[in-house]
Order: sequence, then C-alpha cells, then structure tokens
Amino acid sequence: MTFELLLALGKSFLFVFAALLPILNPAATAPIFLGLTTGASPSTRALLARRIARNMFALMVGSMLIGSYVLDFFGISLSIVRVGGGLIVASAAWRLLNASHASEDRRTALAEAFTPEHARNQAFYPLTFPVSCGPGSIAAAITVGVSLHDDRLAISLANMGGGVVALFAIGVVLYLAFRYAQRLLRPLGEAGTMIFLRLSAFILLCLGVQIVWDGVSELLRGLLAA
Repeated sequence: MTFELLLALGKSFLFVFAALLPILNPAATAPIFLGLTTGASPSTRALLARRIARNMFALMVGSMLIGSYVLDFFGISLSIVRVGGGLIVASAAWRLLNASHASEDRRTALAEAFTPEHARNQAFYPLTFPVSCGPGSIAAAITVGVSLHDDRLAISLANMGGGVVALFAIGVVLYLAFRYAQRLLRPLGEAGTMIFLRLSAFILLCLGVQIVWDGVSELLRGLLAA
C-alpha cells in the first residue's frame, strides 16, 4: 500500500509539473515582469519575485483543490473567467506595448517612486494575476485538480500531495526566472532588451485576445446549442 501511495504521488507530481509549467511559462513572463517593474531596484525586484512566486503557489493550489467548487458556488463558468481574465491580460499588455522609452531623469524618478511599499501593492495585481498566473493557468489548474480525484481516499490524497509539491517546484522556477531576469537579458544590451520587451508585450497582447476569443467561442457554442 505504501508503494502504491508513493507511486501515485510521483505520477501526480510529474503530471501536474508537465501540464502546468508550459502554461505558466516563467521564462516567457520574466521579460514582462522586467517591463512592469521599470525603475525598481534589484532588492525590490527580488522582494517582488519572492512574493509573486508565493502568490502564484497559493492561487494555483487553491484553484487545483477547490477551484471547481468555488465557481459552482457562485455560478461562474470557466468561459466567463477566460473572458474577464483575457481582457485584463490584453489591457496590461497594451499599456506595456505603448510605454515610452525612459530617459535617465525619468528612470531616476521611477526608481524613487517604485518603493518596497509600492512593490507590495503590485505583487498580486497585476504581477501575479493575470501576468504570471492568468485565467488560462487557473482553468488548467481546476481541470488538473478534477483529474486527480480518485474513489480511494488515500490515493486521492496522495495525488493531491504530488500536485502541491509540483506547484511548489514550479514556484521555485518562477522565482529564479524573475529574480535573475535582468541578468539573463543583459547580453542583449539596452536596445536588444527593449526590442525583446516590446515583442513579449505583443505576444502577451495576442495571448489576451486569444483567451477572450476562447471564452466568447465557448459562450456562443453554448448559446447556439441551447
């Protein structure tokens, strides 16, 4: 029985890690994190990276374990979550895409304004949700959580335990990607980094539109079927 529980835990760990890491994709959102924290000091960015990773872990664990029950309680469908979250993603991407290049004086002003208190206020919205962990990730976590249930309580608990450990590992990857994002992009130079940030913002905008379209399409299919 112990071996069966360990096997279930290991399988669920690999399943959740492989299913959610590509969707969360910390490497792709790290440049967005840099763009949205322009003017922040390295210590402030380190503080933000730690808080975002912690928030993401809590949000994804909650979505995986009880997300489906919460949506059912309030009568909210995943389609509505996709539409609302996609609009937020597109809005954040549009602001980032149209942000002007900061001069040296502007950078100094931004650095003075981006205090640790300001960072704490932005740690959840928009840096955790929807940038790092959007509606698509939440929907995936809810779906994964449903698939982890088993008729046997012990196996179900082992599956959930493996999923929680997998999300913790993803949180560590997210923290490292955000914590050292500036160092990883340094070889590109200032001009290359700016171009990369603009491209990342455009991809994020397209992703937001895609999320909205997926939600609207599901709502339309349900309306036509009715």
